Amino acid sequence: MDVAQQDGHGPGQDQRNASEDEGRPDHRTTTAEQGRFCVARCSCGWRGPARRARSLARTDAEGHLGGS
Repeated sequence: MDVAQQDGHGPGQDQRNASEDEGRPDHRTTTAEQGRFCVARCSCGWRGPARRARSLARTDAEGHLGGS
């Protein structure tokens, strides 16, 4: 199971490199906090729903990448 990385990124933002993990160079997902919510986004323009739990936003991103 792939997990978003937290090290080396600004507070409240996670990144994973889908080109390395999934072989899909056109997709790079991130999560960003917006107030009390966390949103998953992708470089292709996809955006997940606002979530209160970062883990749910990461799950949304994994689902977008076909990881779940």
